[in-house]
Amino acid sequence: MPEHTPGDLGGTMRLGLRRTVFTTENSILKKLYGDVPYIEERHRHRYEVNPNMINQFEKKDLCFVGQDVDGKRMEIIELTGHPYFIGVQFHPEFSSRPMKPSPPYLGLLLAATGNLNAHLQQMSRLSPSNCYNQGSD
Repeated sequence: MPEHTPGDLGGTMRLGLRRTVFTTENSILKKLYGDVPYIEERHRHRYEVNPNMINQFEKKDLCFVGQDVDGKRMEIIELTGHPYFIGVQFHPEFSSRPMKPSPPYLGLLLAATGNLNAHLQQMSRLSPSNCYNQGSD
C-alpha cells in the first residue's frame, strides 16, 4: 500500500468500512448489488494489487470493476467471459447472514446452481428498493 514502509508492519493494515466505486456498468457484482454506483464494505488487509501490474492483468481479461474513491486501489476484479470469477479486497462474509448471503456469496451460489443469469435478469426488472440493502440484517 502507498503508506506502507518495507520492514515496518505496525499500523499498515487497511481496516474498517471503506467505499468502493464501480468503474463499469458491465459488472456481475455491480448487478448483484442492485446497480448502485458504489458499495461500502469492511476491510481488514495489508496487501493490495501492485499498480505496475494492472495492465498485465487486464491483458489477460481480468477487469478491475471496482476501485477506492481515489481510484488508486483496485477493490474488485472479474474475469471476462467466465461464468463467475470474482475477487474482492473486502470481507463479504462480515455482512452475510444465513438466509441473506452478501452479493458476492449469493452470486457464487447462483452460479454453482446454474441460476445466476436468470437471477440477474429478474433483478434488472426490480426496483432498487427491492435489491440488496447493506444496512439491514
